[in-house]
Amino acid sequence: MTARPPKASGAQLRQLARSRRARAASGGCVPGPPATPRGEHGLSAPVAPATGLRREILPVPPALAPLLPEGGLVKGSVVAYTGAGSLLAGLLAAVTGPGGHAATVGLPGLGLLAAAEMGARLDRIAVVADAGREPAEVAAVLLDGMELVVLGLGGAAVPPARARVLTAKARGKNATLIVTGGSWPAPDLNLEAKVSGYTGLGTGSGRIRSISLDVEVRAKGGVPHRGRLAARPLAGRVEWIAPAGTEAGEGRALERQERSVAS
Repeated sequence: MTARPPKASGAQLRQLARSRRARAASGGCVPGPPATPRGEHGLSAPVAPATGLRREILPVPPALAPLLPEGGLVKGSVVAYTGAGSLLAGLLAAVTGPGGHAATVGLPGLGLLAAAEMGARLDRIAVVADAGREPAEVAAVLLDGMELVVLGLGGAAVPPARARVLTAKARGKNATLIVTGGSWPAPDLNLEAKVSGYTGLGTGSGRIRSISLDVEVRAKGGVPHRGRLAARPLAGRVEWIAPAGTEAGEGRALERQERSVAS
């Protein structure tokens, strides 16, 4: 007996008819999927990733921006901070002043009045001064709803496994975590600010008018960037400026004041 071909269903017949019509309309050829790029040996060539994509960043005081690789703090990153609390106050002001939300954990001594003088909105800053024995757990919760979380480690060293969990949480929530007062393995950015001088102080008397900081920024695998910032009253509020943009004589006055205070 001669085997008969299997019967085609109605759906298969309609599909066959559509394929024939398409072949006829194209002169006998039906367009296929786009060709895969081939290398010189006939193998599939890798597809180049899209270029020119810029990651989202949080704003910072304008005088600090030129020192940072992205011109701001990258969302989803972890920044290890060391030094003067005045710059932390400036970072809080830069985020909350335009309408963002931030939180501080385990930093009872952070100057919120100074942050307000720099333009921070205190109603947009959540403060957990005493986070108990697990401040990192509190910070992890706050990453859910804040653009910026500043975590005081209280001198503790965070284990690598725990650091990876918090880093992934920050990245997943598109929030920036700043850790200070302890040790954090392999942060995305290291930011250090040391007081370099004051103005307004005389010998044993006077009132501080401005403070200068020497700042160093180190990204993973990058060259350190250094600069000097100064916080001083301008137009009724405290602003961060780059002393290089001021008169040279004023910069020398800062150095004289620093030597005077040290003596």
